[in-house]
Order: sequence, then structure tokens, then C-alpha cells
Amino acid sequence: MVRKLTDSATDRSETSRLVEAIGRLLPALERFNRYDGPDPAARDRERWQDRLNQPLPEHGSGLDDVLSELAEVVIPHGLRNGAPGFSGWVTTAPTTAGTAASLAATVAGSQRWWLQPFNYLESVALRWLADLLGLPSSWQGTFTAGGSSANLVALGAARQQAFERLGHDPARGGLPSLPARIYASTEVHHVVIRAAAVLGLGREAVVGIPVDAGGRIQLDDLRRILEEDRSAGVVPVALVATAGTVNTGAVDPIAPMADLATEFGSWLHVDGAYGLFGRLDERVAALYEGLERADSAVVDPHKWLATPMGIGAVFVRDRSLLGRAFTLEPAAYLEGAVDSEADISSPFDSFGELFHDFNLDQSAPSRGAVVWAVLREIGADGMRQRVRRHNDFARRLAELVGADERLELLAAPTLSICCFRYRAPGIDDATLDRINAEISHRLRAETPYVPSSTRVAGRFAIRPCYINPRTTLNEVDGLARSVREIGDRIANEQGVLKSA
Repeated sequence: MVRKLTDSATDRSETSRLVEAIGRLLPALERFNRYDGPDPAARDRERWQDRLNQPLPEHGSGLDDVLSELAEVVIPHGLRNGAPGFSGWVTTAPTTAGTAASLAATVAGSQRWWLQPFNYLESVALRWLADLLGLPSSWQGTFTAGGSSANLVALGAARQQAFERLGHDPARGGLPSLPARIYASTEVHHVVIRAAAVLGLGREAVVGIPVDAGGRIQLDDLRRILEEDRSAGVVPVALVATAGTVNTGAVDPIAPMADLATEFGSWLHVDGAYGLFGRLDERVAALYEGLERADSAVVDPHKWLATPMGIGAVFVRDRSLLGRAFTLEPAAYLEGAVDSEADISSPFDSFGELFHDFNLDQSAPSRGAVVWAVLREIGADGMRQRVRRHNDFARRLAELVGADERLELLAAPTLSICCFRYRAPGIDDATLDRINAEISHRLRAETPYVPSSTRVAGRFAIRPCYINPRTTLNEVDGLARSVREIGDRIANEQGVLKSA
């Protein structure tokens, strides 16, 4: 007997008011994108948290209430990391083309599988990205959720190679009881250390090699440790060259590290999540020599390319090796649902270009369409100009710092990061650390300039990283001027200038 259903079985979600919903939100989004006035998110946090911190509704209030709260409460207090004065960490807000493509992909390409343009654009965008960065066309590329997962995928392939050479398949049988290590500078991003943990090697398997005065890995120390470990029977899983450290933007010597990887039978991985795009500036392109000799490389389009968040990319030289490391076992409801020999009369008769054997995701959004849209809009030359302009900003700031007796350059720019601090004669480093930390706090509270901070040689550094497409020279000059003015004010408040 067939059960009779009533109207109560109809889904209560709206599915046909998309244009209206977007129209309702557009005025709030336009206002937000002007970044007018002081940032209200922290100041008004109790108000918007009280509005949002409600119990789960038993009966929904409908789409109109959702749109109203988004327009009145959520969007106005959104994150202003796209404001022209924002230069913190290594993040920015997306540009228009990527935002529009992301919306299009959400609606019309909600799954990257099957025979449809949003699937096809995964391959097109990966090819364009490889062409832009000078990576060999034979490498297997795949999009990921970001640099964390991209590095995990690359090092997973490295682990696969290292143990296959010893007669073990770690992806299938697990890791043998053998000591194994990954070699990287002490400036390596901490996601590499986490990747080692997830891959079963352990965080302690990542050996931190000292860096030189420019923040680059010390090759003599690397060689010495590799030789010691070879004598001790340690498996050298990978050497990691950072192409643009997040502290100072330093680029490790890739070509000499490729030589060492070859000599010691190890994998060379290049973490270029932030800085691989730096290769597009011809003035520093030589720093990337040897990249084509690496076994893998990663880059984050959601950083310097300014796509929406959640888009990383990894490229691996050996496609079959990557597949053995990350392949999914066949499933009847997937592979069994498509006859590859039959005629194609529906998009669902073919899975299209498949990537789930090369990364962590089975289902995934259509990230390639977003990268394609940004590169289609500005082209290779537009990206080259952006990288060069942002590198120029860092150099301009370094010049302003050098010309001011109360400012001190802590790390000369390699790419688009400039590390500096306020200083005054007669003030010790501990006091300067406290003053500069307070400067950073007041910059965020009182000015439109939002750099982040780090430590360089143990000293607190103000650290702008220029990847924001909206930033101009006015923001660069304004940051230097504000640091000087706020620093003088704090030093006078604390009475430390009087004894100078």
C-alpha cells in the first residue's frame, strides 16, 4: 500500500526567491564595501552577539527574517580585512570577479562533479595557474580548502614515496616502525608540523633547521643533519623549502635544496602558499630558480590572487604516486552508477574530470571557476603588476622607515612584507617591545591602518603584508606616519623620552 502524504511533507525552505534575496542584501553589502567610519564590529559586539545568540527555533521565522538580520546585524559588523588600510597577517577580501564567480558556482555548480562547465573549469584553472607560476604542465594539480590541506596532500605524497622505496605502502598498510623526518627551517609554517602529526610521522619528526640573517634555511646545517640522520638510518621523507615565509617573506634557496634532496634520496616540497606568486616579479624571480626540480608545490589563490577564502592548490610531479596516496576505494553507488562505454545524453552520464583520488575531498565546491574568473578578468599581466606593486609598497615603507630616526627596519623586504618598529635612543628592547605592542593596539583602535605583528630576532615587529588589491601608497605612507606619531605619544606618556 502506498502511503498518502499531506502538505506537511513539503520542505519549508525557500528555493525560488534567490534574485529577491540577493536584492535585499545588496544595499547592505554596498555600504559595507565602502568601509566608512570606524570599524563597529568590536565596539558593538555585545549588541550583535545578543541579537544572534538565540536558542534553536522550533519553528523557523522564514526567509524574510533571515534576510533582515543579515542586512541589519550581520553584514554591517562583518570583517573589514578588505579595507585599504588592512595589511595584517596574509589575508584579504575577495575582488568582484571572484565573488561573482563564487555565487555563480554556489548556485549553478554546487558540486564539482559531472559533465558541466564548473567541473571543466577545475582543469582549466589549474592549467592557467601552473602556466602563470611556471610549473611543469605534466604535474598533477588539485584544488584544496587552503594551504593547510594543500601542504598535507603534498607531504602525504612525500610519505608515500619515502616508504614505497623501502617496500612499504603506508596508505594501505600503515607506517612501519622506522624513524622518519621532514626537514624545514625554523621559519616553516606551523601547518607543516601539523601535517606531520596527521600523517602519523609525529610533530617531532619535523626538524627545525636554523636560518641565516635573511631568514633563509642554513644549507650547511641542513647538510650536516641529513648526513647524521643517514648514518642513523633515519628515513628522509621530505625537505621543505618555504617560498615566502609568513614572518618576513624570505625565500629558501630552492635549487641548492633540490641538489640535497637528490643526493639524499628525499622529496623536495615547496611551500609557496603566500609567496609563490612572488615569482611574477622579475626583480626577485631568480630566488625561485630550481622550482621546476621540486616534487611538489603549493600556492593559495585566496591570498595574493584575492579569491574568496577556501581556495588552495597543490601540484605534484608524480600523478600516479599522488593517486596511490589518496585514492578512494571504489563504491557501487559512485563508479557503479556510470557506464563509461555508454552514450552520454545527460550530464549525469559522466563524472567529468575527477579529483577525489588526489586530495582530501570527495564532495567539494567548484573552486576552479573562481580562480578562472579572476585570471580571466586581470590576466597574467594584471597579476604581475599586482605582485610588483605590492612588493614596491614594502620597499617604499622600508625607505620611509630608514629616513625616520624614530623608526627601525628589522627585516629588509624580500617580497611584500616589511618588518619594522618604533624606537628612541636610550630605550632598552624590553621597553621597546611594550611600546610597539601598544602602538599596534592603538593603530587598530584609532586609525584605518591594520598591520599585524611578529618577532624578528626576538624583537617585537610591526608587520604589514601587502596583498590587498585595494591598498594604495596613501595607506603605506599613512602607516609609517601613524607609527611615528603614536610611538612618540606613548613614549612621552611613559616618560621614556625625557631621559633620552
